[in-house]
Parts: sequence; C-alpha cells; structure tokens
Amino acid sequence: MDRTMAWVKDTGKPLAGLIAAAGVGAAAKIYDARSGKPVAIEQIDFVLKVNLRGTLDLVRLCVPHMVKNEPLTEDGERGVLIMISSSAAFDGQPGQVAYSASKGAIAALTLPLARDLARHGIRAVTIAPSLFDSAMTRIMPERARKSLERTMEFPVRAGKPEEFSSLVMHIIENSMLNGTVLRLDGAMRMPSKM
Repeated sequence: MDRTMAWVKDTGKPLAGLIAAAGVGAAAKIYDARSGKPVAIEQIDFVLKVNLRGTLDLVRLCVPHMVKNEPLTEDGERGVLIMISSSAAFDGQPGQVAYSASKGAIAALTLPLARDLARHGIRAVTIAPSLFDSAMTRIMPERARKSLERTMEFPVRAGKPEEFSSLVMHIIENSMLNGTVLRLDGAMRMPSKM
C-alpha cells in the first residue's frame, strides 16, 4: 500500500476517488460437528485482515491525498470513497460467518466515515452486490453458482460487470449519494439453506 501511495504522490495528479474492493472468502462454519472443533481463528483472521483491514488501510492512506485536493464542485467536493461490501453482510449463509462479519463491518463503517470526512468534502458510499460475474464467483462450483442464481428475483442471473460499473459511475457523478449502502442484488435474499 505504501508503494501505491508513493506512486500516487509521484504522479503529481490529484486522487479524487477510490474503489476499495478487497474480497476473499473462507467457507467454514463456526463449529464443525464432524471434527467437534471450532473454525480456526487463523481462518477468520485471514478474511478479516484482507476484507476489513485492507479496506480501512487503503482508505486511511488515500484520505490525506484527497483532503489536499482543490474542490471539484461548487459544493466543495474533494473526492469519493467507494467501498465494496456484499449482500452477505445482511443475509449471510451457513459457513459465511467470517465473510459476513467482514462485509457487515464495511457496511457499518460507511456512515461514520462519511461523517468524519464531511468537513473535508469527501463522500463515502458502499455497494453491497449479490452474485456478480467476477473472479471470485468464477471459481465457485457450477452447482453452487446455479443454486444462487435461482434465488435471484429478477433478473434471474448473475449481475454483469457493466451493471456494476454503471452504479460506480452514478455514485461518482451524484454528490447526494453519501453515507449510504446501496444493495445491487436483483432482489436476492440468500436463503439459510440451499
């Protein structure tokens, strides 16, 4: 991260936006009935470190650059932080305790972050997508992916990258979007059992 921030500084260009999209999962129930053991804390730590700490680290390193920006709009906006949560933050499935906790924390920090940065003209918005065509979902077993697609209300399919990027662009362009979590999920609510 430090090298990335050094590169940003070396370019001499303003940093007016950030999309923090850290995301790893480690499917494991909190208690494994077969082994009689709880999930290894290292597994939980790994997910939290990448998804939550990685996002917070990137945000905290970008903000000092953003506060130095000249206002970009007549309202005095200096930039926008877009963080990626997940629909699992709200209705995680069995085996998603660590993942849901990490993504729920990102959703929870959105409003306080927006409040912290309001006086600097920096917005904070979080997107909570459901099933989208991505590197993470491409490695899912086909059966699991199809099962999740069937839980979509409409359209009954995984989201497309261009649908995601369209929302990102809207967030960038619409200064009234601030301190909020936007679900992008085709009305999907993950069931407790598949």
